[in-house]
Amino acid sequence: MYLIGLTGGIASGKSTVAKRLAARGAVHIDADRLAREVVEPGMPALETVRREFGEAVIREDGSLDRAALGAKVFGDSDALARLNAIVHPAVKERTAALLQDAASSDPHAIVVYDVPLLVEATGTLDYDLIVVVHASEATRIRRMTSLRGMSEEDAVRRIRAQAADEERLAVADVVIDTDGTMEATERQVDELFQRVVTEAGRPSVSGSL
Repeated sequence: MYLIGLTGGIASGKSTVAKRLAARGAVHIDADRLAREVVEPGMPALETVRREFGEAVIREDGSLDRAALGAKVFGDSDALARLNAIVHPAVKERTAALLQDAASSDPHAIVVYDVPLLVEATGTLDYDLIVVVHASEATRIRRMTSLRGMSEEDAVRRIRAQAADEERLAVADVVIDTDGTMEATERQVDELFQRVVTEAGRPSVSGSL
């Protein structure tokens, strides 16, 4: 198995890159999606959240009230740390299971672990390659204001709340620059995939575009 750690700041185009790699045949594991799944109704982590933060963060249908939980942890580093101590181990366990499944299904599997906080995380996985998706701050602000309807102030605040570009770029083995056209981004991703196919010893390229 060949493991790619994929990261990038908000509105960098990371999801676009991940989808392109998956279309070429990579197994895509989305850390954000797992973080949502582990606190779905019936999951042990949700019950732990209920005990830790109270019934106010649970909706009538038994699902997590994300807005209510967010209000409790926003600006409260201690509360956020307690939440992370519940969610992160559950995500780690689920990730390990998915990686094992991928390796069992195909010893030459190329797995993309899509994780926004790769730089900030501790105890990271043993990646074969770290790919950072990068766009200038001006481009990211434009995307957030035009495509997501955010104010420029909110966009800047969200960017500044994450790791600095310099921190992400410092850990990169490969940088995908998304400031240009979609075609330019896709060309970089395709070149990356061909490189990885060779390094992984993959006998054939699956997937279609």
